[in-house]
Amino acid sequence: MTASSSDTVIRALNNFRIELPSWGFANTGTRFGKFIQPAAATTTEEKFSDAGQVHSLTGACPTVALHVLWDFPNGIQSVTEIENFSHRYGVRAGSINPNLFQDQEYKYGSFGNPDPAVRARAFGHTKNSIEIAKRLHSRDISMWFADGSNYPGTANIRQRKRWFEELLKAAHSELSENQRLLIEYKPFEPAFYHTDIADWGMALHLAGNSGPQAKVLVDTGHHYAAQNIEQIVAWLLSEEMLGGFHFNDRRYADDDLTLGSIDPYQIFRIFQEILFYQWETGKQADIAYMIDQSHNLKGKIEAMIQTVTMAQELFAKSCLVNFSELVTAQKNCDLVRAESLLQDAFATDVRPMLWEWRQAKGIPPNPMEAFRQSGYLERITKQRSAGNSQSVSSYA
Repeated sequence: MTASSSDTVIRALNNFRIELPSWGFANTGTRFGKFIQPAAATTTEEKFSDAGQVHSLTGACPTVALHVLWDFPNGIQSVTEIENFSHRYGVRAGSINPNLFQDQEYKYGSFGNPDPAVRARAFGHTKNSIEIAKRLHSRDISMWFADGSNYPGTANIRQRKRWFEELLKAAHSELSENQRLLIEYKPFEPAFYHTDIADWGMALHLAGNSGPQAKVLVDTGHHYAAQNIEQIVAWLLSEEMLGGFHFNDRRYADDDLTLGSIDPYQIFRIFQEILFYQWETGKQADIAYMIDQSHNLKGKIEAMIQTVTMAQELFAKSCLVNFSELVTAQKNCDLVRAESLLQDAFATDVRPMLWEWRQAKGIPPNPMEAFRQSGYLERITKQRSAGNSQSVSSYA
């Protein structure tokens, strides 16, 4: 590897940030139940503490995505408490996530609910979430909806589309100048006949209809099997509508597996597509990289460290693609050369560069080993096990 390549990777790592999800540190599981972990976070403060540990060991996670229903028990009144946690644990509030799927009122949807009172309640919650974000100086409000239907003929799909257009536009009007509305899509689950925002085209339409500060959020788990996600990324980049990612991995559907555990080459290809766009246009893509994972079996903090370090590795590998040579190969239809440029970069062992970068930053060269030797896990297990033992895990 040349000195120039090494410098490119080091500069890229200096600017690479990926947001941790608060819910990823708590006891969560599948719809069938969950396995309780004695060290799981039981309070928002414990989530901040765990996130601070991951950031201190990786140097890449200065913000925590927060969920309004789960992390703001007193709504806007909880903002001061969140600010105190930020100062105490060295990680700031990141994207704010409204909850429009858990309450009983949302049985038939939120923004798409036939009952105007429920739609009004959903919008009111969204408006409050935007106000929370303003007070915390959080830029992004991430919108994910479980809305849809399970049986043909049971919902007016076109009417529901109009309600989404109206309410998302109204939410956009509540944003401050520096805020963004990120609209996520998901083809199925929990709605099994139709989902109101089922793919990137629907999300793109709704974002465009909402206003200039609305963008599309891509969750790498929310796609059909074998779907070409990097092509979606390329199209959204071309339209300047890619706002952010929720990173995870999957074998079948939205499995919330650690990044790169199943298909690291796919994540590399996504990063490569973004860097290619930046090289070709000279524009810096304004993309929020976020993690969305809830681990039922792996240790919460270890899973996050795995994901962050893997993201750093794959991002570093993507920086090694020679885009000048790639463009030439593409113009000449030199298929083997073009593909090899990606494969060679992906095959490069970038871990020595990461170790060098971490040491220069005063970060442990091996974050996972440093965590296991820190005693933090043993300490929080002792502190939290009694509280976690009271958690209920059942399906029926």
